[in-house]
Amino acid sequence: MGELLQFVVSGITIGAVYGLIALGFTLIYNASHLINFAQGEFVMLGGMGTVFLLAAGLPLPAAALAALLLAALVGLGLYLCGIRPAQGASVVGLIIITIGASILLRGLAGILLGRDFYALPPLGREAPYVLFGAVIPAQSLWILLASAAVAVLLWLFFARTLSGKAMLAAAYNPLAAALVGIDGGRVVLASFALAGALGALAGFLITPLAPTHFQVGVMLGLKGFAAAIVGGLGSGPGAFLGGMVIGLAESLAAGYLSSAYKDAVAFVLILLFLLARPSGLLGVRLLERV
Repeated sequence: MGELLQFVVSGITIGAVYGLIALGFTLIYNASHLINFAQGEFVMLGGMGTVFLLAAGLPLPAAALAALLLAALVGLGLYLCGIRPAQGASVVGLIIITIGASILLRGLAGILLGRDFYALPPLGREAPYVLFGAVIPAQSLWILLASAAVAVLLWLFFARTLSGKAMLAAAYNPLAAALVGIDGGRVVLASFALAGALGALAGFLITPLAPTHFQVGVMLGLKGFAAAIVGGLGSGPGAFLGGMVIGLAESLAAGYLSSAYKDAVAFVLILLFLLARPSGLLGVRLLERV
């Protein structure tokens, strides 16, 4: 019982992180129908940025907030300098631009911040909780609380604010939104900034549990993309659900099979869902009348 609970808690914890990363993919996809493969580098900036700003003398909350703002600014820069000038390009061309931005950010981080591993102190208490034989790090609770808070705040933003409703309108029907005066460019710009901040938040939250380095965003970004596919690309709740599915499957496979298979689980699930349910768990199936 304790062993199973340990694997489940670990899976839910990392699944919440994958869900935050997947949410960044979802926001940009809904606003522009573009897959941003630089999302993992936002995660890296959240962890690495907080580490170096903390070492520079800022208190942890201020360092984390500054890292989130940095990632949001990088997201804005990616759109303004890379995506918007190439709006006439094909979708594949735009995706290649995001891959190039990912390589550039990773290289700059390696040069400016170093290639070592870095860690952050946990938020709150350092001693873990013990529940039915399972050891639960206090940081896991912070990750779950932060993810729940993000979900609630985003729901309030999209359901209760004019700006949020404008973003939804532009995502559902760009032409109709433009006809009523909604600036689609600003919506996409805001989605890139928000996706950057969400990725950085995921990086900040996971760094006390798993040390960060300049290449950490590669695998985390791919698993966040897997979570978005499994949950249903374009679905906010699906992003979190897909993250939980990936996290639990990964944790159980590592615990009961072998840790060598852990990183392969996400990609096996992508293949299974693309074959059996391409729309994902909560995605909308598109029917074409012929």
